[in-house]
Amino acid sequence: MSAADSVTAAPAWALHRPGGRDVLLMGIAVVGISLSGPLTALVVAPVLAIAFWRNAAGAAALLPVLLTRERGTLAGLRPRDLRSSVLGGVLLAAHFAAWLPSLSMTTVAASVALVTTTPIWTALAARLTGVRLPAAVWWGLVLAVVGAGLIAGVDVTVSLRALAGDGLALLGAVCAAGYVLAGAHARQRLATSAYAVVCYSTCAVVIAVAALAVGVPLTGFSAQDWWLIAAITFVAQLLGHTLFNLVVSSVGPTIVGLAILLEVPGALLVSLALGQAAPPLLALPGMAAVVLGVGLVVRASRPVVAEPVG
Repeated sequence: MSAADSVTAAPAWALHRPGGRDVLLMGIAVVGISLSGPLTALVVAPVLAIAFWRNAAGAAALLPVLLTRERGTLAGLRPRDLRSSVLGGVLLAAHFAAWLPSLSMTTVAASVALVTTTPIWTALAARLTGVRLPAAVWWGLVLAVVGAGLIAGVDVTVSLRALAGDGLALLGAVCAAGYVLAGAHARQRLATSAYAVVCYSTCAVVIAVAALAVGVPLTGFSAQDWWLIAAITFVAQLLGHTLFNLVVSSVGPTIVGLAILLEVPGALLVSLALGQAAPPLLALPGMAAVVLGVGLVVRASRPVVAEPVG
C-alpha cells in the first residue's frame, strides 16, 4: 500500500477507544434507532412521507444550533466543501426509499438485520479502492451472505413479497454504506450540525421531488400518524443519526458500526413488546449469522498507520 493510500484509508478504518461521554451518546443513539423500525411499521402514511418529514424536521431542529452555537464553523466554507454532504443526502434518500417499504413486506427483525449489513458494503468499497482487508473481514462477509441466504430461503416459503422485502432491505444497506462514507468525508471539514442540516435538507428535497413525481401525498394524515412521525423524527433522526454523526469523528466508524449492530436485538425486543409479527424460528439462525458476520467485519477494522513521507 502506498503512502497516499494509507493516508486516505486511515480515517475510514480508524479505531479509537470511546470515553464515557461517547458511550453514553452511543447508548442513547442505539435506543433511538432500535425504535425506528417498529414505530415506522405502525404508520399508515406513505413511507416517502415518513422519510420526508423526519428529514425536513430534523434539519429544521438542527438549524438553530448551526446558526448560533456552531456558527463560527461556517467561516471559510466553500460550495465544494458541501459536495459530500449533498451526496450523502441523496444516498440517504435512496436508503429510506428502499428500506422503509421493506418493513411492511417482511418482518421488522429480518429487515433490520439485513439493513445493518452496511459495514459489509463499506468494507467492500474500501477493497475496491485498494485497501487490503484482513482475513476476518472475508469470513465476516461469507457469514453475512450465508445468513442473508438463510433469511431469504425462509421468506421464499412465506411469500414472494417477504423475499422482495429482504432485497429492498439489502439495497437500503448498500445505499446507507454510501451515505456513511460520504458523511465520514464531510465530517472532516464540517461540524455535525452543518453536515446534518445540508444532508437532511438534501434528502428531504429529493424525497419531495420523488413523491411529487409518483403522486404520493405528504400531508392529510391522521393525528396518530403525525404523532408517530414526530416520535420517529425525535428518536431515530435526532437521537439516532445525529448522535452517531456527532461521535463518529472521535471514536471512528468502526466503533459506531459495532454499536449500530445492537439495533438488531433492540428492534426485535421493541417489535415483540408492540405485538408485531415475530420472525419465523427458522430465520433466527440466518439473523444470527448476519449479525455475527457484520460483527467480524467491524471488529477486524484496524487503524492504518500512515507511512512517513519524504
